[in-house]
Amino acid sequence: VQLQASGGGLVQTGGSLRLSCAASGRTFSSYIMGWFRQAPGKEREFVAGISGSGSTTYYADSVKGRFTISRDNAKNTLYLQMSSLNPEDTAVYYCATRLAYGSISRHVSSYDEWGQGTQVTVSS
Repeated sequence: VQLQASGGGLVQTGGSLRLSCAASGRTFSSYIMGWFRQAPGKEREFVAGISGSGSTTYYADSVKGRFTISRDNAKNTLYLQMSSLNPEDTAVYYCATRLAYGSISRHVSSYDEWGQGTQVTVSS
């Protein structure tokens, strides 16, 4: 799968953004997808994951209740709706595909293909 993330930008504290990840090259609906983020000087961390059908989602505690992951399999697109943003959410956000059969994982090593990342900056 080729992944192209978009939708990042500069937003004030309390604001919202929606990230998109367009996928091509495989049967999109077959795979678990995830969003990760990496802040300067920090390791890449799990944000949210979603099953192939979209029926199951999983969130990091730090974003639960503020972020919503979804997918449109007809459009081969993954989304991350982010609200109540704060400066700690500033990072490069990456979408990723987990090719192996199984459950949603929060581990970077469980994902096989990655998009190029989109920068999200939250000003205080």
